[in-house]
Amino acid sequence: MFHVKHAVKNFLTEVVNNMTDYISEEQIAMYLEHRKPDKKHYVDVLSKAAEGKGLLIEETAVLLSPPDEETKHLLFNTAGKVKQQIYGTRIVLFAPLYLSNYCGNNCLYCGFRKDNKIIKRRKLNNEEALEEVKLLEKQGHKRLLLVTGEASGSGVEYLADLIGDIYALTDIRRVNINVAPLTVDEFRMVKEAGIGTYQLFQETYHQPSYKYYHPSGKKSDYQWRISAFDRAMEAGIDDIGMGVLFGLYNYKFEVLALCQHAEYLERKFGVGPHTVSVPRLKRAPGAEIQTTPWMVDDEELKIIVAVLRLALPYTGIILSTRESQQLRNELLGLGVSQISAGSSTSPGGYSSSGDNNVQFEVHDTRSLDEVVASLCKDGYIPSFCTACYRRHRTGEAFMSLAKVGDIKELCLPNALLTFKENLLDYASQETKKLGENLIGKELCLLKNEALVNELKSRFERMNRGERDLYF
Repeated sequence: MFHVKHAVKNFLTEVVNNMTDYISEEQIAMYLEHRKPDKKHYVDVLSKAAEGKGLLIEETAVLLSPPDEETKHLLFNTAGKVKQQIYGTRIVLFAPLYLSNYCGNNCLYCGFRKDNKIIKRRKLNNEEALEEVKLLEKQGHKRLLLVTGEASGSGVEYLADLIGDIYALTDIRRVNINVAPLTVDEFRMVKEAGIGTYQLFQETYHQPSYKYYHPSGKKSDYQWRISAFDRAMEAGIDDIGMGVLFGLYNYKFEVLALCQHAEYLERKFGVGPHTVSVPRLKRAPGAEIQTTPWMVDDEELKIIVAVLRLALPYTGIILSTRESQQLRNELLGLGVSQISAGSSTSPGGYSSSGDNNVQFEVHDTRSLDEVVASLCKDGYIPSFCTACYRRHRTGEAFMSLAKVGDIKELCLPNALLTFKENLLDYASQETKKLGENLIGKELCLLKNEALVNELKSRFERMNRGERDLYF
């Protein structure tokens, strides 16, 4: 039934003589073959991680194997503190917009796979897509992630035109994309259209597993996919978002491979990933595989998030609505800094149910307003900020601030401004009350009197009708 099971389980006891410019499976196997670290060694690595300057791959491998419950909780606490140091309490909010579920691939785990006869195929035309955008805008969203199935001929021109129309005809301020790997010229086209971040998941870095899960279509080419960020960077896109689909292979291997890929980008381009996503394999209508021997449980996902926060402290960690409300709340304290809200994973899903056409099941079904209220109650600042993109604080410019912990000095006031705007224009009365109280508390905590006065001045301008104020 699951033919790759024995091959991949034997992987850790075999030498894999396969190295690429991106990752070394042999090196990762060597790190994972070691038995659990002793407590002192683990705590020593955590002490270094607490400085918020990142970790070597071998140190990351140590943190993936807490020797006992005490050290696991110490891991969680350290990750939470590092996140606070770099990002503060802000949580960025966005929504995905699925444009098409046509696909030329046959990924065994995906509801959009070519041979799935259960779902109805749909591609939104420009007018339909804009209608979906306007519905999201009415909820209060300012940041969108455009997602499309990997169908040949899906049209980069269509994508570029749509992005231009979104900026011209709506109040959406930043459009990011998650689409199939493009050529350099195609990446230039979407760059010129004004995308923010180009997001792509390798799914699994383990090549034997990758080959098994992706039997046909362009996506079966491992090298073409893993080299996509090189082409994006060459085209001038300096904000990229990477990730894997946890559950396709050993999560410890995937975390180390992801970190190696990030290290490669730093080495070659001087810029690591702007974001890392941590989706888990979930049930999908019509997928050939619904479960694997490598499924990740909740405690393992917590370890993944905490370790990534310490290994790549400058990187935003994204969590989708695949996860439950309770678990999402817990992961915010361990390193997650961006979440989707009010999401649909079906083309046209915001204007109609489309339940049979989803890519995967959504478990947090709360509206954006409900998520905002929940964040307020937990002391987090909901952020709809897009200032860095429009102030050209991307790539190296962003990393130079994030790596020394200075980015929150800009992010906090911008988060408060966008949050205030959301409360004025979109929030329910209950959420407004919670939000205004939270803003008041945050202003009292700020020690820069000039900044506090400037924020208060801008809040007054917003009360009089001005919008889109940012630093």
